[in-house]
Amino acid sequence: QYMNQVAPLGPVYQAGTLSGNPLAVRAGLATLSVLREPGVYAQLAATTKRLATGIERAAAAAGVPVAVTQVCGMLGLYFIDLPADQIHSYAQVSTASVPRFQHFFHALLARGVYLAPSAFESAFVSLSHSDAVIDATLAAMSDAFAELARENK
Repeated sequence: QYMNQVAPLGPVYQAGTLSGNPLAVRAGLATLSVLREPGVYAQLAATTKRLATGIERAAAAAGVPVAVTQVCGMLGLYFIDLPADQIHSYAQVSTASVPRFQHFFHALLARGVYLAPSAFESAFVSLSHSDAVIDATLAAMSDAFAELARENK
């Protein structure tokens, strides 16, 4: 019944780069199958929390104020001197330092860690991020925070 609402039968037009691609559909179905397994979301949230906590610790060790927000496998990193649990609006995060984020972004690129290039985009952790990947990411971030602290003294 839902598919009758989508063009060419219905009034809703839907398109995308991989729409209808059999490989993309198969990958989507496989992903949904994994996401139905018990404990998957708890595992994803725990891995993301480990990364978020590690980021906070690395930033604090370098003396760089940041706030890290998290919802399950998604996190936000803001170069702002405000506790994460007090961030409730875009107006608050819009005061975060974009130049500091840009420096951090490029420092991570040089270390092989790729974040989204905007200071206000979310980062996503996946089930394929192992402890070793999280550890390597945190090591690179620790170095990048230290570099940022040195450059901003």
